Amino acid sequence: MHFLRFFRRRFRPRASLPAVGVIAGVAFFLLPPRGFAAVPQKLSQAAPEEAGMRKATLQKIDRLVSDGLKEDSMPGCVALVARKGKIVWLRAYGDRKQEPSSDSPPNEKETAGQLAANSPREKMTVDTVFDLASLTKPVCTAASVMLLVERGKVRLDDPVAKHLPEFAQNGKEKITVEQLLTHEGGLIADNPMADYRDGPAAAWQRIFALRPAAPPGTKCIYSDMGFIVLGELVHRVSGRSLADFSRQAIFLPLGMNDTGFLPDERLRRRAAPNERRDGRWMQGDVHDPRSYALGGIAGHAGLFSTAEDLAAFAQMLLGGGEYGGVRIFSPTTVADMTSPHGKTSDRRALGWVLQGSYTGNRSPQYSPRSFGHGGFTGTSLWIDPERELTVIFLSNRLHPDGKGVVNPLIARIGTVAVEAIIDSPKKIDETPSPATSFPQNAEWRVLAGIDVLKRDHFAVLKNRRIGLITNHTGVNREGTPTAKLLLDAPGVKLVALFGPEHGLEGKLDQSSIPSGKDPATGLPLFSLYGETRKPTREMLSGIDTLVFDMQDIGTRFYTYLSTMGNAMQAAAEHKLHFVVLDRPNPIGGLVVSGPVLDAGKESFVGFHPIPVRHGMTLGELARMIDAERRWNLDLHVVRAEGWRRGDEYDATGLKWIDPSPNMRSLSAALLYPGVGLLETTNVSVGRGTETPFELIGAPWIDAARLAERLNAANLPGVRFAAAVFTPQASVFQGKQCRGVRIDIADRRTFDSQRTGWEIAAALRALYPAEWKTRNYHRLLGSQKVLDALLAGKSASQIEAVYRDELQQFIERRSKYLLYD
Repeated sequence: MHFLRFFRRRFRPRASLPAVGVIAGVAFFLLPPRGFAAVPQKLSQAAPEEAGMRKATLQKIDRLVSDGLKEDSMPGCVALVARKGKIVWLRAYGDRKQEPSSDSPPNEKETAGQLAANSPREKMTVDTVFDLASLTKPVCTAASVMLLVERGKVRLDDPVAKHLPEFAQNGKEKITVEQLLTHEGGLIADNPMADYRDGPAAAWQRIFALRPAAPPGTKCIYSDMGFIVLGELVHRVSGRSLADFSRQAIFLPLGMNDTGFLPDERLRRRAAPNERRDGRWMQGDVHDPRSYALGGIAGHAGLFSTAEDLAAFAQMLLGGGEYGGVRIFSPTTVADMTSPHGKTSDRRALGWVLQGSYTGNRSPQYSPRSFGHGGFTGTSLWIDPERELTVIFLSNRLHPDGKGVVNPLIARIGTVAVEAIIDSPKKIDETPSPATSFPQNAEWRVLAGIDVLKRDHFAVLKNRRIGLITNHTGVNREGTPTAKLLLDAPGVKLVALFGPEHGLEGKLDQSSIPSGKDPATGLPLFSLYGETRKPTREMLSGIDTLVFDMQDIGTRFYTYLSTMGNAMQAAAEHKLHFVVLDRPNPIGGLVVSGPVLDAGKESFVGFHPIPVRHGMTLGELARMIDAERRWNLDLHVVRAEGWRRGDEYDATGLKWIDPSPNMRSLSAALLYPGVGLLETTNVSVGRGTETPFELIGAPWIDAARLAERLNAANLPGVRFAAAVFTPQASVFQGKQCRGVRIDIADRRTFDSQRTGWEIAAALRALYPAEWKTRNYHRLLGSQKVLDALLAGKSASQIEAVYRDELQQFIERRSKYLLYD
């Protein structure tokens, strides 16, 4: 069937955007894509082993989703994993619909769509049609713009006003197409809904008249308005609505027959409902209010699709713009679309998210070349070119009450998908083909201290006899352990290994670890978390240099800092050299928060008077500790290269390795300074669950009441969802706990310390008898703050208690910083 006629039958016509500025030469845009012959088939399904994946690992997805359903994260979902062009996991879970649309029974005159809308609970199916929300931005709008760029009709550096003259109003004349694609155009996030009350034409006048919130190119503001404007740009330049253009030029040629705006009755019956609008479920109608006001077609939201359709789109990108014999883009365009663009700290591609803010659903295990996006309705698509991997998650999290939270679940499913890979990732050259990956960018090439040491031929360790303090995180970029690198290094003699808490492999969670022999190297392995936590004279026999290489997480009471400090003291006492192979602070080096440790309260969970979140690397802390304790240590820090203080770990390109058994994600590390303080009290912080530090709870907590209070605080960048969980270890092992799941929605604005105080203040206010704080001071280390908390002070009042000492620390630390 001719695909234009097919389109008209498949998707209902409805009022489109204002038909202004239609250009000549429309027929050009109606031509089939290059190489278009037959419509490709859907991706074939295969056993995981056929695509180099382990089925038993993928089956963990079942348990993760089951837990999400029990916690009311969403009524149902569809999860898809594809690798090497084959779908290896496609399952539907839970319910598509849980409540009927009205209290009235259906009657014989109702249409098929109305009958479906009024039917009882429906099970989720793999062909369910979902409202993609903001996935519309990369899958439809950015893709359509890039087709126009490839065809020479638009340039990325074009001022938007070149194609939309009305847009130039009020200082927007210099904003470029590229800046809107990367959210650096300076536009506000959303305009008031009152701007749409007089219909689409008047709404467009008000949109064009908006004033920028920031000069273009100076700030990343995630902006629906920018993509609404880009959707209209596609309309003006192509002469077709965004819906028509994208469907004819992209979706139908790829066989994405269930993808488009304004689904017809047949697709609406398969659509997952969201919330109610005007007394009816939004089933097949876009949830986003601005898109709905514009007739259901807009550049920021409104696209509907299925998991298998999106898998075809993803495979097209992985194929360098081609899928099933149909070429949509050139390989160069795909490379450009998925490469870093823009000038701000957020790492964004053209319509896609790479790393940085708005990556709460990104697994830390994805390679640095990964790109993806999410949607407000509970949707996500991530593509990892290095691993030839696609992970799709589509849910109806807003049904029926708008309260579901799925981003943490999406990230965990991505981690499982990566962990299921058996074979090696595809090797991508330093100057890769644009068909397979985006080009190298020097900003992404962070080298840890061990990488720098190796590059410089181990010069600082020549003719040294080494004692290496390390664990499983001590590896170079290629994953080779530092111990092996030093063992094989010419002119270097590795004499012994020293292990911290959790042991050399980072797997032990016990109070004491014995010494022994390392099976990999045959060297003595001395435990610094057993009979002693400081190297003894006997352990140091035959050693003239101690080398420290471990990944810290940026929180005062994480014990690897204390292990380093004790080893430094031993080195000073025995006149040994001490070398720190530095690594980035995974939660960044700009934010400093929490009280400074009280003098006299030093311990293994508080080695030095620094704040809870110090914002320093271990190399910088080594310089501070040596100077302030006047050890006069022969200290050398091998600096990491390429790291900037504003970078969190997923911006480094270094592989995330769980530093300890319960520190399983960057989200957990970001939460730890605030949430970790609570674990010396009688609440579970999620140890013994799949998401430590992302949960708090106890049998005596009312989950809904706590979630309501915490959400009422309107803390920036974070949301709390009532949760029920049963820890399999640690506090309340085997007992059902009620509490909250903590979802970081925007890492740029999230404040872990403030979140921790708000939780503590809520527990104190709601459960003064049940919450036991006798040991709270152990990690807190500040009597003034403890007194304020027990006195019922608010979070802001608690922060005021230590504000001056925190400022003094910031000034104190400045002389020891190594990175900008």
